[in-house]
Amino acid sequence: MRFNYVWLRDHCRSASSYNPATNQRSLDTAGIDLRVRPDSSRIEDGQLVLTWPGGHVSKFSLDWLATNTYEAKKQGVVQPRVLWNADIYERADVPAASWEEFMSCDAELRKFLQRYLLYGIAFVDGVPATVEATEAVSQRVSLIRPRMGGCGPLHPTFLEETPPTASWPWTATLTHHTSMSRVAFRCFTASNTRGPGGRTLLVDGFHAAETLRRRSPESFRLLTQVPIGHEYIENTDSHHNHITGMGPVLNVYPWNDELYLIRYNNYDRSVINTAPHDVVQRWYKAHRELTAELRRPENELWVKLNPGKVIFVDNWRVLHGRESFTGLRQICGCYLTRDDVLSRARGFSLHV
Repeated sequence: MRFNYVWLRDHCRSASSYNPATNQRSLDTAGIDLRVRPDSSRIEDGQLVLTWPGGHVSKFSLDWLATNTYEAKKQGVVQPRVLWNADIYERADVPAASWEEFMSCDAELRKFLQRYLLYGIAFVDGVPATVEATEAVSQRVSLIRPRMGGCGPLHPTFLEETPPTASWPWTATLTHHTSMSRVAFRCFTASNTRGPGGRTLLVDGFHAAETLRRRSPESFRLLTQVPIGHEYIENTDSHHNHITGMGPVLNVYPWNDELYLIRYNNYDRSVINTAPHDVVQRWYKAHRELTAELRRPENELWVKLNPGKVIFVDNWRVLHGRESFTGLRQICGCYLTRDDVLSRARGFSLHV
């Protein structure tokens, strides 16, 4: 193991350098001499003991040091996941949570969160088909973020019906996509359905991306490097929004190359003016390869959202869509904040 002296002084956990009550650093990092070296060092009772100029003593557990090396971080996984196609998910027979147990039992909530983080989707069955119950089941997991436009946390219950209305014309097929990346987690349910069609489509974007990485590493790499703009424009009597986002289609952690976010929305992708001319054709080729993988029938999981079934979707990982339908489909849903979902999971000692 190799450690930088400034890093060691900066990470001292002595009472004068670190506040264990708040789990925050007390030491002013900017005050550390960048040429600092300890006057002495020794191994004692499983600890590295350093004495610094001026007499300050730092003690580090050897286990803590081994866990926090760059090499350990590089080889480790930030968030364990099970990548899936339809067959893998169905054979896993992942159970849905029961509404009453989910709302009353922390052990059930913990199991739900574990499944949610592993697979990127999770279900709760038996939920009363009301806005209030959907709000309650969502708040059991996380704070609900205000919807775009700031008019309350849950989507107003809206009707999708044929023939299409001016306020909601989308009764045709919606191909799989992620929402704007500022939306990390989604929750929605059907509170009323009449007529055929309207099944929800789910695709594990990470499964498709990792397949692309194996088959065409250059295309995978290009999709992690070229920033692409997206925008959501809404101009109605009650909402006026123009929300933009920027980033590559695939996002990986720089230290271990682990995939953590996919942006894939052909509806909201804006003008591609962030790639030089000699890259544009290669980007379209890479994007086409990823699209082909996402559209493989074996990667598509179809779910019928009948009243009482609530689905939670990791919007940074799982793409969603919907088949066309005839009749009426009444949907209620909301957005959840990523930080709060993960904080909830860490409170149950889950690895996130």
